[in-house]
Amino acid sequence: MENLKNKTIGSFVAQDFRTAAVFTKYQIDFCCKGNRILTEVCEKQNIDSDVLVQNLIDVLESENSNGIDFNSWPLDLLVDYIEKTHHRYVEDKSIILKQFLDKLCKVHGDAHPELFRINELFTAGIGELAQHMKKEELMLFPFIKRMVKTKEEHGILTQPSFGTVSNPIAMMMQEHDNEGDRFREIASITNNYTAPSDGCTTYKVTFAMLKEFEEDLHKHIHLENNILFNKAVVLEEEFA
Repeated sequence: MENLKNKTIGSFVAQDFRTAAVFTKYQIDFCCKGNRILTEVCEKQNIDSDVLVQNLIDVLESENSNGIDFNSWPLDLLVDYIEKTHHRYVEDKSIILKQFLDKLCKVHGDAHPELFRINELFTAGIGELAQHMKKEELMLFPFIKRMVKTKEEHGILTQPSFGTVSNPIAMMMQEHDNEGDRFREIASITNNYTAPSDGCTTYKVTFAMLKEFEEDLHKHIHLENNILFNKAVVLEEEFA
């Protein structure tokens, strides 16, 4: 148990994504701040580390028939999955959610002025996410794929224009932190996506979609921060 207490939050989730539900229960950020040691988080948030570790052990030792071991995937496959699953999700859902939030502001804004702040945060978020994903798709992801191919072919890796892969990764992780902060504020304003008693069906659907959007973003960031980025740095070091 003591060994587990010295692991990072992100390493648990990288090993088995089902542990994310445990960290969420304790309001522990496993994606943007997944590099923290478990004992440090427990001390800071006044959580019994023995109880938390036992909850994690229960999950890790239980049968997992539906889990996907992303940690074992080749990096080029993981890149394709992130693009086709999570980038596409953000692109598709952003349009719908923006329309719903605009409608809520128009219909319910007088009674619920907090909707304008939610809409402002979400609009800023999807704008920055669009730029963020484009930078990954045009700069970082192609280089990671090139590293994989070069290793398979026993070739020589040419240095990219951004120097080392750690440079764009640091930028991407900072932008992940920004989005994490933004959605924590949205969750707080919405009382964890709970529609008010006078909320119409559109109100409830919009909040449910916002919650789903945040959950997908958490998984998206986890796959990059805790698996893809770490392994990309290690792979680059192999060429050195």
